[in-house]
Amino acid sequence: MITVLAFTLILLAASYCAGLLGSLTGLGGGVVVIPVLTLAFGVDFHYAIGGALVASIATSSGSGSAYVKEGITNVRLGMFLEIATTLGAVAGAIVAVWLNNSVIAVIYGCVLILTAAMQQRRKSDHEGVVGSPMAQRLRLFGAWPQKDGSVKHYQLRGVGGGFAVMWLAGVLSGILGIGSGVLKVIAMDGIMKVPFKVSTTTSNFMMGVTACASAVVYIQRGIIEPGIACPVMIGVLFGALTGARLLKRMDVRVLRQIFCVAILLVAMNMIYQGFTGGFETK
Repeated sequence: MITVLAFTLILLAASYCAGLLGSLTGLGGGVVVIPVLTLAFGVDFHYAIGGALVASIATSSGSGSAYVKEGITNVRLGMFLEIATTLGAVAGAIVAVWLNNSVIAVIYGCVLILTAAMQQRRKSDHEGVVGSPMAQRLRLFGAWPQKDGSVKHYQLRGVGGGFAVMWLAGVLSGILGIGSGVLKVIAMDGIMKVPFKVSTTTSNFMMGVTACASAVVYIQRGIIEPGIACPVMIGVLFGALTGARLLKRMDVRVLRQIFCVAILLVAMNMIYQGFTGGFETK
């Protein structure tokens, strides 16, 4: 029988590795934390989601502020889209507390497969995009600094479509406890034509607010367990900070390819367990 201290230390180490890998691969710690909690520790899906939400708040608060300081994040765009993600997150969290573990596992596996597929896409800075009238009225255009010290200006379009996809991203965030960065990048990079680096940093900036909205519902339901959430939060935060430093020196392309294969294997396991009721016995 594992003791509370041993469980906490093991969970802390596992969360650190999750935050490190999530940071190096750009997938976020929550994608790794939930499989670790559910598959390795046998934690109920709802409590694992609660812990992942707290971790998302911590990592977004830590790394998001750095990107804002560097001038990459489009704060105005992020605050506008947070309206959609927050509304979606509250709706998703309300629905999630009534879903059984098997349904959540199948949804989570499908999102992991989509995430792995999106990791293989070609990243674009969308040169020469002409902004839509709505984007111009809302002043959602911006600029981001280049390595040579210059500044590159950009415009965007597809505000309505991006807002709708962001609402869906918020719903999935509330149900699964992850940042749903894959849908946020689809909305900003694919629909709104925001430069990739701006879309990823803005997504990270938004993640904490979205997670806070979901966490309120989970706290009210008593689903966030401090004994799980605290080690996960600390481990993922320090792992993400370590990963951010290593990322500048490492070529992580091979690591990302290996990690995508691992994510696909985890996704298939999640879907299989969901359909066979493997999580209902925990």
